[in-house]
Amino acid sequence: MADNSIVEDRDYTLIIDKSGSMSTNDRPGGKTRWESAQESTLALAKECEKIDPDGITVYLFSSRFRRYDNITADKVNKIYAENDPMGRTDLASVLLDAVNNYFDRKAAGEAKANGETFIVITDGEPNDYKAVMRVIIETSRQIDRDEEIGISLIQVGNDRKATQFLKALDDQLESAGAKFDIVNTITMDDMQGISLAEILLNAITG
Repeated sequence: MADNSIVEDRDYTLIIDKSGSMSTNDRPGGKTRWESAQESTLALAKECEKIDPDGITVYLFSSRFRRYDNITADKVNKIYAENDPMGRTDLASVLLDAVNNYFDRKAAGEAKANGETFIVITDGEPNDYKAVMRVIIETSRQIDRDEEIGISLIQVGNDRKATQFLKALDDQLESAGAKFDIVNTITMDDMQGISLAEILLNAITG
């Protein structure tokens, strides 16, 4: 997505894991995974305001999920103040809701011309990884070009099962029937020396 024209006429959705393990204190500077995610959400919202003044869509998910629309940087702290990490990691349900929302807007002529990027911050293996794969495969079959939808999954923390899940997504989707490879995954091994905020911004700009 180095082409600025693709970056600019596009919507952005951030999907943040708020399961119980996000309270783990293992991030640089003595921060929890949750605090690190908050900083990165703020950085992402600021960057997106430059190219999408409407703000981004933010989901927080664990056993259930909640959606926040038109989130600009000044609203990020309020979202985090209303939520605390707890529950399980039901990624399939929230991802399905997010992509269905995009397809509904596309059918109504309300989606941006260049599609949408979904950025998922998670620290653990989802409850049902096969369900997550099914959502992504079905999504890929509903688009005409691979640039229309991009899904970036970013692992915060060092859960080895989460790492294995993300690598499997990267490697197995097309052989499992996906029309396009629309997923990019980044694990802790890939993030040496790069902050989570930088990773998020790279998912947008290139």
